[in-house]
Amino acid sequence: MAAYREHITVSTMLGIGYGLGATFALDFTPAQGALAAWLTALGGMLPDLDSETGRPVREMFGLVAAIAPLALVGRLIGWLGLPSDVEITMLMIVVMYLVIKYGGASIIGAVSVHRGMFHSLPALAIAAEVTYLCYPSDLTTVKLLMASGTATGFFSHLLLDEMYSVQWAGVRLKLKKSAGTAMKMFSSSFIPNVVTYSILAVLTYAMLVDAGIIQPKPAEPLFQQADSADRMIPDDSVDESLLNEDHLGEPSFTTAGATQPEFVRPEPNAQPVPLPERTAFEEVLPPTVSPDAFGPVRR
Repeated sequence: MAAYREHITVSTMLGIGYGLGATFALDFTPAQGALAAWLTALGGMLPDLDSETGRPVREMFGLVAAIAPLALVGRLIGWLGLPSDVEITMLMIVVMYLVIKYGGASIIGAVSVHRGMFHSLPALAIAAEVTYLCYPSDLTTVKLLMASGTATGFFSHLLLDEMYSVQWAGVRLKLKKSAGTAMKMFSSSFIPNVVTYSILAVLTYAMLVDAGIIQPKPAEPLFQQADSADRMIPDDSVDESLLNEDHLGEPSFTTAGATQPEFVRPEPNAQPVPLPERTAFEEVLPPTVSPDAFGPVRR
């Protein structure tokens, strides 16, 4: 197994090359190339979060606790619906720093074992997807650049561990007991496998949605939900006699007690109602206006 210093050296050299290539070959800005280089070097230390010596854990969580609050405080305030005041922002940065540096290290030390699922290819994918989702940029290409840098550094760590598990015994190759414990897809424990792949599935879905590859179904409007609920009512629960209009009969002015106009078809056995002496037109005229001012009124 490679030593901690060797992992740092290799991932740092890879990060420098990765950042220069992103800047000069892929036309990213120098600042983006520098951040990609730093994430590559950081990715080379991530698998040792489960280290039993404690030094990688302290250094790693110290770096993450210093950088993560600055990158995530804006999104966290938006998610929680808090006001974006200076005091709230500073308080959230302090809380996130303490939680990551001390709480995160304690949790990792309690639930992990060295060379467990932290040293695996699914963990590599999780680290890359977390970088993609947390990086504060609206450009997918920039987020992919940062995620790929983290994955490159992470892979260099796994590759070095596998290389150091092979040793020469004269002219023959001899494998150590640690061979195959870095680049693995599963561990010997069931629960870590389930937890790892559950996290990987959730992050993969979130990443595909963020990239626009998967379009989640929009929420159904409230009136459509009510209409769908009406269609779910069983047919036998509706009294069909209420829907039959035969028992209601034909509408009648006589039964309603209303005056029947002349232009309405006379009903059987209905007596004609004489029109009033004054028309409706005369009724609405002001008292000072003569009806003859508008011409003769037809009666």
